Amino acid sequence: MTEPFKFKLLLTIRFITVILFLAQLRFTGQFQPQLQPLALPLETREVSYDSVPRPPSKLPFRHNVSLTVSLMAGTPPQNVTMVIDTGSELSWLRCNKTAQAQSYPTSFDPARSQSYSPVSCTSPTCTSGTRDFPIPASCDPNQLCHAMLSYADASTSEGNLASDTFFIGPGRISGLVFGCMDSAYSSNSEEDSRNTGLMGMNRGSLSFVSQMGFPKFSYCISSSDFSGLLLLGDGNFSWSLPLNYTPLIQMSTPLPYFDRVAYTVQLVGIKVSDTLLSLPKSIFEPDHTGAGQTMVDSGTQFTFLLGPVYNALRAEFLKQTTGVLRVLEDPNFVFQGAMDLCYLVQTDQKSLPPLPSVSLVFQGAEMTVPGDRALYRVPDQVRGTDSVDCLSFGNSDLLGVEAFVIGHHHQQNVWMEYDLQNSRIGPAHVQCDSASQNFGIGPQSNRNRG
Repeated sequence: MTEPFKFKLLLTIRFITVILFLAQLRFTGQFQPQLQPLALPLETREVSYDSVPRPPSKLPFRHNVSLTVSLMAGTPPQNVTMVIDTGSELSWLRCNKTAQAQSYPTSFDPARSQSYSPVSCTSPTCTSGTRDFPIPASCDPNQLCHAMLSYADASTSEGNLASDTFFIGPGRISGLVFGCMDSAYSSNSEEDSRNTGLMGMNRGSLSFVSQMGFPKFSYCISSSDFSGLLLLGDGNFSWSLPLNYTPLIQMSTPLPYFDRVAYTVQLVGIKVSDTLLSLPKSIFEPDHTGAGQTMVDSGTQFTFLLGPVYNALRAEFLKQTTGVLRVLEDPNFVFQGAMDLCYLVQTDQKSLPPLPSVSLVFQGAEMTVPGDRALYRVPDQVRGTDSVDCLSFGNSDLLGVEAFVIGHHHQQNVWMEYDLQNSRIGPAHVQCDSASQNFGIGPQSNRNRG
């Protein structure tokens, strides 16, 4: 997720399997390559929406799923859990340097690591490597490189840039630059107690994937039980995968509202079932300020569209569901502060009636969201014997976000390949459970969605 538009998440994914394909890593540090894929487990835990207090200054935006991976960092190694975020650049860990950080059981203690090295504020890493940060790095009183990250939900994280050794299974990466954050504030202390930090995966020079020199990476998330995989490197598929690529949009001139290191693609249209929304293509193009770019983001759960496009989608979806679903007539209820088309569905109803799909049409590629995934059941919302199910597309104007953001809820059962070498993204509709098995990852027992 892009730094200005980062939305803090509330849950972690259960029973996802990550495959780190290490044979093609190109890293200048002391990396010990693996000739075979390496599987790492991911997990999910559910946090009740009502159990998390939130100050009045917080935006009413909340997510309930985040993608996480467990690694080890430091010498000797310490266990860390990091949220995978394709829209952030700087990877960071909550460091055990303050009383606040020490209260978290998952913090990283740099004093215990013999390989930990802080970055000086005069270092090229600090003066040049952070030029794409939304807030430029600065010097702290100790002449160390100080970084501050601020997100759209008013959460913040700040501390010093440093380098240390990271372990991915038996693989070792020396000198990886990250943020050692001693101050972090978010709306979800329960999530904070479980995650040590964030793994930035965008195109910035200091992102995790850029520092390691991956030519590409991919992920696939199941819609049934959140099983899936993350593939770092080139998988050399021995099984057929019909990838249709869409080019990444490059922007050489800095613009105030355009994130140049995000995974930006060109959205050209939206279809509801077979009906193409009557919108000019120019409405999907960034304006002279850079506002209106389309970003693919694993760090955002849902998909958000600029107001005019959202309103057109809302109207057509409402038209095609008239007589099929009952609309929630409550103008005071807006899910996540941006989703205002909601329906009442009987809680004992085993399945929804056939609903229209929503297709996101990109230059050269298309992603179709099935009708059952176009709606999202709101946790802890019951009206009599009915649940509240909302259209899982939101109005980014209501969040003050000047962009289209494609979230991971709509990437389920879609193989998402980020081809960095050729500056393109290749989505393909697959059954992610089957895709996992093609990499030797079988089904796990006792899976559920928590």
